[in-house]
Amino acid sequence: MALLTIGLNHTTAPVDLREQVAFDVETLPEAFARLHAAVPSIRESAILSTCNRTELFLAVDSLETADIGTWLADYHRVDAAVLEPHLYRFDQLRAAQHMMRVAAGLDSLVLGEPQIMGQFKDAMRSARDARAMGTELESAFAKVLSVAKRVRTETAIGRHPVSVAYASVVLAGRIFSELAQCHVALIGAGETIQLVAEHLLEQGVTRLDVINRTLANAEVLAAAVGGHAYSLDGLAEAICRADIVISSTGSLAPILRKDVVERALKIRRNKPVFMVDLAVPRDIEPEVGALEAVYLYTVDDLEAVIQEGKASRLEAAADAERLIDAALDDWQRELRGYRAVDTIRLLREDVQRLADAECLRALKLIESGKAPDEAIQQLARQLTNKFLHGPTVALRSAAERGDLSLLEAANRLFDLSETEEET
Repeated sequence: MALLTIGLNHTTAPVDLREQVAFDVETLPEAFARLHAAVPSIRESAILSTCNRTELFLAVDSLETADIGTWLADYHRVDAAVLEPHLYRFDQLRAAQHMMRVAAGLDSLVLGEPQIMGQFKDAMRSARDARAMGTELESAFAKVLSVAKRVRTETAIGRHPVSVAYASVVLAGRIFSELAQCHVALIGAGETIQLVAEHLLEQGVTRLDVINRTLANAEVLAAAVGGHAYSLDGLAEAICRADIVISSTGSLAPILRKDVVERALKIRRNKPVFMVDLAVPRDIEPEVGALEAVYLYTVDDLEAVIQEGKASRLEAAADAERLIDAALDDWQRELRGYRAVDTIRLLREDVQRLADAECLRALKLIESGKAPDEAIQQLARQLTNKFLHGPTVALRSAAERGDLSLLEAANRLFDLSETEEET
């Protein structure tokens, strides 16, 4: 089988396209089933879907497989001609290298982001649960995560981590000179929003509302940060008080709509609201950004903030790239070793059959009265002749054709030149 990766990310596709091809974790089992049914040459698969990327990791019978890009477009009901220019494909070691770079945070919007490794593990778990992952991808993921962990521990890439959560709070601080005085509404209760809440607390923000589809999850986070919890039913109420809205959920459709924000602005008498939508697909309707008193940013708009301090991580990134290159060399040697396994096994089986047959013949000769030493000598001759017959014919034929490569290979394989020198 061959390893194949296909996908798109923040460098190849805008947010409005990325959100169209994002996968919902709840429907992943169905996605796996449809993928394998549509493309039978795919033996194993895993899907990584984050705010910055959608990628399919595949073990296929052949790299000359069906067009995965077309399936991706069909599944998400996107025009294939629109999607295709934004896709990238990697195979074999290049696919492995890409996976390592992604898992280590070297291919992220935020260089060295810490969340991506967890997202990679989630992708692995989802594929396992859907029984889409087998031994081939399991082994690849294990190696990838092992290298990513080494990058984290052996380089300085994660020493000064910058995240989209941190960047959103920095940007908010530039909009509001007195951030601690602001009222903040957080939509979602996952890892990203938890990080946002932590950074807000570090900036002295004390008035926090947490809005989440599952109220219990909102209550847990709200209790941790001293805020108030709301279900989505209380979203309109919370938005009316919010100077800052930061959202990151896994919803496939917008949660905060233009009409809700319009009503909130009337109650606020058009007092400005700063909003950051960190989700892909987006949580906040893009039309909200057209409202006069709203300053709406997406995850892609945080690039300028993220670039600050990037230089300090570039040296560490170079160390990480070298570590990955070394890991790929080891992996390549391992794969080459695997290719010899079947040949070695077949050779051993063939020789063992010859040995068994000649031993049986020698025992029969002894039983019939032949001297044991003569039977053993005959066994040795017969075994040697039968084992060497095929290689001898092949070598003579190669010599007649002028194929010296086979002769040289035989010399190396059996160490014949060294033997001649010693003699």
